[in-house]
Amino acid sequence: MTEDNTSPTDRKRVLIVDDDAEIVEAVRYALQAAGYDVSVARDGNQGLAMAETLDPDLLILDMMMPKRSGFLVLEKIRRSDSDVVPVIMITANEGSRHQAYAEMLGVNDYIKKPFAMDRLIDSVNKLITQGSDG
Repeated sequence: MTEDNTSPTDRKRVLIVDDDAEIVEAVRYALQAAGYDVSVARDGNQGLAMAETLDPDLLILDMMMPKRSGFLVLEKIRRSDSDVVPVIMITANEGSRHQAYAEMLGVNDYIKKPFAMDRLIDSVNKLITQGSDG
């Protein structure tokens, strides 16, 4: 048991799929401090593979990445996953068309970089709580 009285198996799993090392480390640190079990993939293909094997409770997905974009990862996950994992897409892209497309694909939240870490953590907490209620 950890100090917060949850065993490691009880902790919610968050998968970060992003190629920006600074963002990954900041988000990983904040999520671990909030009590989440965090895994990281550095590109879209690795993210897809890890999403299938880890069965995360939530996915944080960058839009622009090497090998496979966040859009392509999201499309594949939404097509293949019967148990719909919540997805937060983070992006530096300002275009509203991209946001509309992400929402059409079923993204649960869309956060533009740079963002306040509290904003991301609030979204993670809300989406994971909703997911465990249903």
